[in-house]
Amino acid sequence: MDLSDNVGILPSIGPVYQKRLQKLGIETIENLLLYVPHRYLDFRQTTKIKSVQIGNTVTVKGKVVFIKNQYTRTGRKFQIASVRDESGEIAVVWFNQPFLIQSIFPDDDVSLSGKVDWFGREKAFISPEYEKRIEGKKSVHTGRLIPIYSETSGLSSKWLRSKINLAYSYCKNNINEYLPRQLKNNLSLFDLEKAIKLVHFPNSPLEAQQARERLAFDELLMFQLNNVSQRISWQRNIPTNQFKFASKDINKFTDSLPFILTGSQNTAKNEILNDLKGPCPMNRLLEGDVGSGKTVVSACAAFISFINGYQSIFMAPTQILAQQHFNTLNILLQPFKVRISLITSDIKKQDMGRCDIFVGTHSLINSKISYDNVGLVVIDEQHKFGVKQRDFLIKNSARKHEVPHVLTMTATPIPRTVALTFYGDLSLSTLNELPKGRQSITTWIVPPNKRDGAYQWINNEIKNLKAQVYIVCPLIEESSVETMKSVRAVTEQYTEIVDTFPDLKVGLLHGKQKSKDKEKMLDNFRKGKINILVSTPVVEVGLDVPQATIMVIEGADRFGLAQLHQLRGRVGRGNKKSYCLLFSQSNSEKVVSRLNALQKHSSGFELAEMDLKLRGPGEVFGLKQHGIPNLKIASWQDIDLIKKAKSVAEQAFGNPKEFKLLIDKYHEMI
Repeated sequence: MDLSDNVGILPSIGPVYQKRLQKLGIETIENLLLYVPHRYLDFRQTTKIKSVQIGNTVTVKGKVVFIKNQYTRTGRKFQIASVRDESGEIAVVWFNQPFLIQSIFPDDDVSLSGKVDWFGREKAFISPEYEKRIEGKKSVHTGRLIPIYSETSGLSSKWLRSKINLAYSYCKNNINEYLPRQLKNNLSLFDLEKAIKLVHFPNSPLEAQQARERLAFDELLMFQLNNVSQRISWQRNIPTNQFKFASKDINKFTDSLPFILTGSQNTAKNEILNDLKGPCPMNRLLEGDVGSGKTVVSACAAFISFINGYQSIFMAPTQILAQQHFNTLNILLQPFKVRISLITSDIKKQDMGRCDIFVGTHSLINSKISYDNVGLVVIDEQHKFGVKQRDFLIKNSARKHEVPHVLTMTATPIPRTVALTFYGDLSLSTLNELPKGRQSITTWIVPPNKRDGAYQWINNEIKNLKAQVYIVCPLIEESSVETMKSVRAVTEQYTEIVDTFPDLKVGLLHGKQKSKDKEKMLDNFRKGKINILVSTPVVEVGLDVPQATIMVIEGADRFGLAQLHQLRGRVGRGNKKSYCLLFSQSNSEKVVSRLNALQKHSSGFELAEMDLKLRGPGEVFGLKQHGIPNLKIASWQDIDLIKKAKSVAEQAFGNPKEFKLLIDKYHEMI
């Protein structure tokens, strides 16, 4: 039996169980063996029945005296048994498991592990783990550190334990080590086979920790190998052109700006300019907080492409954001007569004319448009595009091994450790300052009993100060795609707001609307024809309405800190005082702690670091939210292990003979 075999090859795993396992990401035997526990129950203390004490968690071994189904006074079915050893007898109680009397019989030798409590007036094991004892066989579910796994409907930890134990017994001799022995010794890492065995069946908590560390290292190492491989592959490309420019060219652009660049904007600009004149094509990530001025930095790169006689492409995930880039670039580059086109799906080739900068969404990936002279590709919010879409755009803008310079941007504050791991094939520039003149935003947490008062205050702000308001509703399902269920929810909220503010103009915006309807709604909001815009979060990126000064977030407890901060960044863009109101019905201490953090901190990067600690990487950076994959074994917080994995990945590609088995394993997995 091989690790690459489908789990269906194991005894008693038929199509039904295969489908259930697929929900957990388990398709092969290797997937099953690498499905690690999230905690352990300590059943190592074994005692005689006579010695058990109330409140203790222990293991006893004995013979079943009797077992039967019984009913409580309310009609609830439970199973009661008695187990005896040479020192005494004890009651055992399970609830709602009638099948037990078909699998446990009088005179069976059993092992029980669990907590002892009162059942009526006598001591009893309440819902313990159990298994039949077979001479010569080690116990799997009792009498040791017992792994507990993330479960799904129809798959219990006990079932998973049994199948993992079975898979290991069949395949342990086929678990091939791929790390050099000297490297394992230097990093104090277990052998792979030992790590897989002990992560599931450790003899001590320390063994479990060390086993998990080896498997976490391997997971991070595969990420880093992929990064190094992509970086090497990219560096083999020849840039479309090594741009030539002088300081006076840069000054010409910066002097034309109606504002002074921040220190971090200047730093990022200089890093990008160095890439543009280098021997390899640029492949850089520009990470900036909400409103930190990423577009002006990318516009500087586009200006250099322009004066070198090359075109630029700006690709955004939504029509709203593409329109925003088009407007901003026109303002920034207008003094230089740069021709900018906004590409939509219905544009015709003969309508294009000559163009210096193309701006658009997926419609840019269109055979009708010829990109024959592209020197720079800028991709905004790159995690919202598929790898194939990005590659198609870059390759269609290239000739043979010549490729354009590529700048990707994100407004999602990603802790530096995570960014350097996940985007390890890219050079990283960070904008961590806000431009001068940006308004600070006062943030309030609004409990249910203060909702009416908040609505009255909003009404006064609109009527007295001509404020404009966003009201954002959370998605119903945890998904980056709006469902009709979410649309119904935001529509109901819209109706409620219309009833609450009968003499104000209220608009509705969600992702299921047609593009022209969304644009019309936004245009009316920008022109002040709408007082309150009720929206889902899917369309929030790219909204820039300086007159909007109030952001209301419904169900704020359902958002991560990073996303709340991004929503908050939609206001405070003009010269008026701005506010963010967080509506939450949760009294959870964890939720209150998160929302209080938003009140105290204005830096997206600080909040992202806090979110990583408070909510965990899966919730903050899961595929469903931001495109950062959820690590199954390792943690984004384990900076030391991430650094070690990166170092080994670089060594491996630098010395492929010594690391041949590792490189082969990496190629198997991609």
